[in-house]
Amino acid sequence: MKKATFLVGIAAIALTLASCCPKCKKADNNQQTATEQTTDSATEKATEQAANNAGYIDFELPGADGKMLRLSDIVSKNKITMVDFWASWCGPCRAEMPHVVKAYNDFHSKGLEIVGVSLDERKDDWLNAVKELNMNWPQMSDLKGWNSKAAQLYHIQGIPASVLINQNGEIVGQDLRGEDLHNRLAELLK
Repeated sequence: MKKATFLVGIAAIALTLASCCPKCKKADNNQQTATEQTTDSATEKATEQAANNAGYIDFELPGADGKMLRLSDIVSKNKITMVDFWASWCGPCRAEMPHVVKAYNDFHSKGLEIVGVSLDERKDDWLNAVKELNMNWPQMSDLKGWNSKAAQLYHIQGIPASVLINQNGEIVGQDLRGEDLHNRLAELLK
């Protein structure tokens, strides 16, 4: 009996890690297929356009206060904008957040803005994590999890994920973490 309980516990841990690590990959292939099938022609066109000119794809989502935020409004006002895809339930996202907070503190005054895009489905979980993790930058979420409009536009398959965008709308970095993020921002914001 103890051996069976132990094995069930190990299986539960393995399932948790498989759904969360190394980059909180989607655990449900059926959900991924459904997500891919719901991609409309406008999304495909925007993705193709971005690939052709190495530019970002604009989107608009509700902010923490419920008011709509548009990415292009933020990009136009800052030298570098980091779009950070994350979720409150993602262990690697939470582990990376102190590095993101440090980057924000070090480079915000030099022209960096971060836009958090949460893949949470529950507003309380999302906003509690924002407060707990000291994420003092604009936050967005349509509370649709992996079916988030922004995640679909950027073909996010795992989190944490990020995109660095310069004021000209060019993507100048992707999925940089820790020291690599800090070094790239120092290079871009001399």
